[in-house]
Amino acid sequence: MRRRRPRYRVADTAQQVVGGFLLAGPFVVTEEVWVLAANMTTVHAALVAGIVFAIGYGALYKADADRDIDREAEVAGIPIRFVSLMVVAFGSVAVLALVFTAPDTFLVEGGILPDPTPAAVAVTTLKATTVGAIFSVVGAATADSVF
Repeated sequence: MRRRRPRYRVADTAQQVVGGFLLAGPFVVTEEVWVLAANMTTVHAALVAGIVFAIGYGALYKADADRDIDREAEVAGIPIRFVSLMVVAFGSVAVLALVFTAPDTFLVEGGILPDPTPAAVAVTTLKATTVGAIFSVVGAATADSVF
């Protein structure tokens, strides 16, 4: 008898959300993350996003011997569970950043950006989101695998 259902369920996303938000929160409200993001190039942000994808894939399909990627439901050839994990990892950070008004607090009022145009704030927020997603994906994947 298997201890886990091999197929994706909506409850799996709910578990991911709990883990993703739990670990994302502290990094969204940390000034150092926003300073780091302001100093990153788009290439750095893309590399960090790649790391998030690699951590998520590894945690779901390499670290969990009970999960078979070939049995997962797919959309456009990508497992729905993995798509859900990436949406949760990046989405939880973005939602928390906006709810806590972190971009305005750190980038505009905090003076991290010397010229805080709307475009500069948006780009830096995306970069900060990739940094926070590193931690969020760990929480989301762990919650999905453990529960």
